[in-house]
Amino acid sequence: MATLAAAAAAWLVCAWLLARTSVPSLHLSGLDDRAFFSPGLLQKTRDFTRGEDLLWLLATLANLAALAVLAWRLPRSVRGIGLGRIGSAIVVALVVLVTEWFVQLPFGVADQWWQHHYGLGSLAIGAWLSSQWAALLGQSGALLVGITLVVGLAGRFRRWWWLPAGATVVAVTALFAFTGGWLSSFGTHDLRDAQLRGDVSRLERAEHVRGTPVVVEDVSSFTNQINAFTVGFGPSRHVVLWNTALDGRLSRRSVDVVIAHELGHVRSGHIKKAIGWSALTVFPVLAIVTWLLRRRGGLADPANVPLAFLALAVIVLLTTPLQNAVSRRYEAEADWRALNATHDPAAAQHLFQTFAQTSLEQPDPPAWEYLWLENHPTLMQRIAMTRAWAARNR
Repeated sequence: MATLAAAAAAWLVCAWLLARTSVPSLHLSGLDDRAFFSPGLLQKTRDFTRGEDLLWLLATLANLAALAVLAWRLPRSVRGIGLGRIGSAIVVALVVLVTEWFVQLPFGVADQWWQHHYGLGSLAIGAWLSSQWAALLGQSGALLVGITLVVGLAGRFRRWWWLPAGATVVAVTALFAFTGGWLSSFGTHDLRDAQLRGDVSRLERAEHVRGTPVVVEDVSSFTNQINAFTVGFGPSRHVVLWNTALDGRLSRRSVDVVIAHELGHVRSGHIKKAIGWSALTVFPVLAIVTWLLRRRGGLADPANVPLAFLALAVIVLLTTPLQNAVSRRYEAEADWRALNATHDPAAAQHLFQTFAQTSLEQPDPPAWEYLWLENHPTLMQRIAMTRAWAARNR
């Protein structure tokens, strides 16, 4: 019991350290969205969001139902596979993965149509299906390696397999996060606007992250939405802008805010902190799965693989609000750093108001959606931050 209490205390200390940000205590509620967005736009964002929420809810329920059926029916067929413990586990896991893929497919197609219906992208179902097929192949390869590792360790270490398995997951996560910085830059190109390149150099100095490549990815053939993201860390770090951010809907000053936001992620080390969170979460999650399967022979028995998938899906669903809360803290810190780097709260406010038009993001979503589906602060919270920054820097 003392060991468990010490481990819990250490976990809480590490979580507190990882959750700290440079954002001061701010009051970000109380603004009326009707003062910043037209009634027609607010209604349109609500209508669009209702459809997105319904698709998410139906897809989630369908996935859990499919996993429950597989956990009930599939174990009866395991012993007839006859490929040994690891071979049988791989077959079972692939059956689960492919079933999930097919179950999610109609909801993905419906989401593509819904976004097209609201003018957020072209209805390129063929290209989308090709990307989903490619993703399935990649997931299958990763699953093959993962199941071999997990079932092999479970057979070797029994009750304590989750310790070496967790360490391996963290190491692989760090490796993918590092190499992903270069992989995600494939197919991109440098900024072609000389003025923007000058802005990048200035913002890198302001953020103390000189030498961070800022590149552009062409996505306008399938989406109209504006986005940017940060990948990699150390020498592999990159900021990737979608070319839709440079199509004239944003002013140059607002583009600078987008770039400064992403450079803020780099300065704050959010990719490395995400790896830290993976280390904090993977061990208790695997320990819970071990505890749930302990009376059924654990993951050393391939018949328990479907139940492990179901348990993981439920754990992920239940812990999503915590994951989103951490993400929102980091996104808020990137916003704050962008304001400190650009000293342009008006451009930042214009950017956030534009997001409601380009992505139909609801400025002030319902509480349940905020908890489960929002990994960024709401648009109203982000606008409130620009005003708080302006008030503190008069």
